[in-house]
Amino acid sequence: MQGSRFLILADGEFGPLTSKTANSVIRYRPERIAAVLDRQHAGKTVQDVLGFGGATPVLGSMTEALKLRPDAVLIGIAPVGGKLPEEWRAWLLEAVDAGCSIWSGLHTFIGDDTAIAARAKARGTEIYDFRRPPANLPVASGKAKHVEPFVILTVGTDCNVGKMTSQLQITQKLNERGLRTRFVATGQTGIMIEGWGIAVDAVVADFIAGAAEWLVLEGSKDADIVLVEGQGSLNHPGYSGVTCGLLHGSCPDALILCHQATRDYIGDYRKAGWLKIPPLSDYVKLYEGVAGFVHPTKTIGISLNTYDMTEAEARAACEAATRETGLPCTDPVRFDPSPLIDAVARARAEYVATRAQRVFEPA
Repeated sequence: MQGSRFLILADGEFGPLTSKTANSVIRYRPERIAAVLDRQHAGKTVQDVLGFGGATPVLGSMTEALKLRPDAVLIGIAPVGGKLPEEWRAWLLEAVDAGCSIWSGLHTFIGDDTAIAARAKARGTEIYDFRRPPANLPVASGKAKHVEPFVILTVGTDCNVGKMTSQLQITQKLNERGLRTRFVATGQTGIMIEGWGIAVDAVVADFIAGAAEWLVLEGSKDADIVLVEGQGSLNHPGYSGVTCGLLHGSCPDALILCHQATRDYIGDYRKAGWLKIPPLSDYVKLYEGVAGFVHPTKTIGISLNTYDMTEAEARAACEAATRETGLPCTDPVRFDPSPLIDAVARARAEYVATRAQRVFEPA
């Protein structure tokens, strides 16, 4: 998988909020993007559509895109219902015939499509279904709380508020400071960026915490700090199970709470006037309390997503979050991430100084 040059398939949904996988790969692996396929924005650049990503072209057909000689097609959005439109199947077959591997994070596994799988086998190309869970995952046993590195989990007020992006920004800066930091991917996009991980939302419920535990154990090798990518929210009706599994399986020593500053309802529940997002201070208590049943933890910072605010509004939102919670806050993509980096460094130093005094139950 290393070194692939991607054509990103995001037809009809390429945009700041609608193509999370595409956008994240573009942000963190820009040198590996050949083009984006999206007929709606054909003729523009990625920069035109997203506000970042440079002059990478957006093209309107697979035939045109393959002329740029990508060696992999990455599915950058989720079609409605998680199923491939018939037109996409034809595009993927065309790409396979041109020698491209297929990278997919869909719940529907491309490798189970008999026509595409047979064509890939005949052409000697690979299909990577990043949501396909590994076999023989354990049930969590508390081993993660015994690792030597300082473990931090991002938690959120909702889905798609910046939990992965925050961790990636922090990982980069901590490594620049000389603290060996590993990002642990728990979703398909993070796996595509980092090159390893488990998409925990595709894991059978009994083994979600065990998957998180295994990831922490693996991520702890040659690391001072392990940053675990969070998923969902504890009060999200659809996805709280995976959130709790990560919280208990990874046994984090610290949490970073992520929130989109302009979002006031969870997910699509706004339409029903249901599930208004509580104050950030309530989330701090909620996450620390639920985590504490398994392993004590503290929230050390707030990461705000302010992409849809003016700079003045964004700075005011960060200041308001700090006043409410007493915690350092920033938008680590838009502004200097130092408030969060400093918070991590302080918390890790305290952890190292007191670790020998801690008493843990045997794993």
